[in-house]
Amino acid sequence: MPNNLNALVEPLAHIIEQARGQVRQAVNSAMVHSYWHIGQMIVEHEQQGASRAEYGTQQLQALSAQLTERLGKGFDVRNLRNMRAFYQTFPVRDALRTELSWTHYRSLLRVENPSAREWYLQEAISQNWSARALDRQISKLYYERLLASQDKALVEAEAKTHTEPLAQSVKDYLRDPYILDFLNLQDKTYQENQLEQAIISNIQQFLLELGKGFAFVERQQRIRFADEDFYIDLVFYNFKLKCFLLVDLKLGKLKHQDIGQMDTYVRLYDEQHKGSDDNPTIGLVLCSEKSEAVVKYSVLSEQKQLFSAKYLPYLPTEEQLKHELERERANAMAQLAAKEQDNE
Repeated sequence: MPNNLNALVEPLAHIIEQARGQVRQAVNSAMVHSYWHIGQMIVEHEQQGASRAEYGTQQLQALSAQLTERLGKGFDVRNLRNMRAFYQTFPVRDALRTELSWTHYRSLLRVENPSAREWYLQEAISQNWSARALDRQISKLYYERLLASQDKALVEAEAKTHTEPLAQSVKDYLRDPYILDFLNLQDKTYQENQLEQAIISNIQQFLLELGKGFAFVERQQRIRFADEDFYIDLVFYNFKLKCFLLVDLKLGKLKHQDIGQMDTYVRLYDEQHKGSDDNPTIGLVLCSEKSEAVVKYSVLSEQKQLFSAKYLPYLPTEEQLKHELERERANAMAQLAAKEQDNE
């Protein structure tokens, strides 16, 4: 009898696994094509506006509020911007690859070099990379290192070594917040956007209450460069230092490109907003994980002496900010948990 059952288990398991794969592919395909169409419609709608920049920002905020009220989570302003960028980056609908999920495409949108982006796309398909594996290879500059290396086999071997443990399980896939948002399923885990906004609000209040000259300027402030929009989580002006402070929050580990991105924000902000009598802008990157918080000031090399001599006495230390970030994350998680219970 056991032998007979074993013979039956194998084909039954194959049928279930195949069906799960088909469901997964169907959801991926529906999400990717739906978000591409949303991006297309947003772009076409924006182009009817008299002032595209202001029109786009205002309309996205209003659109996000109405879609969220009607359809649930997954339509915050940042995700709508990603959908718009998705259509702009991949304008040919028939060229979309159903092997890749929305999370794959979101990672590809970070790659500015078209040749590198296409290479990562093709490699993700041919090597069957999970979304996490693709994100890791982009973060590790796999394509760029491969081009620069004289020992390509060594780089490829290293990439494969780091990719294997990143294969995504069915359990992980079903817990993907983007999948849950798309299907409008209620999940007991905390959505990134809710947690992020709660932490930002608390950090904003913390800086204002320090009594060191901080004045709030704007949340999600847009800066534009070469027809591309960037959005800064928090912007302050310090009257004692006579300079702007830009704050960017990341949920997850600090990556080398996070500091590089903030350096870009600082340079652009100096060019577009700094007055002739203002001191150079400084940046602050906050990375919040469940077990650890990392805080880094981003100061351009030519301003490091000024930062050390004049700025530091009026700024909270990285250690103080790390402690506050950990505390605020715990508070935000508790607030969200209480809200979740109230909604049940």
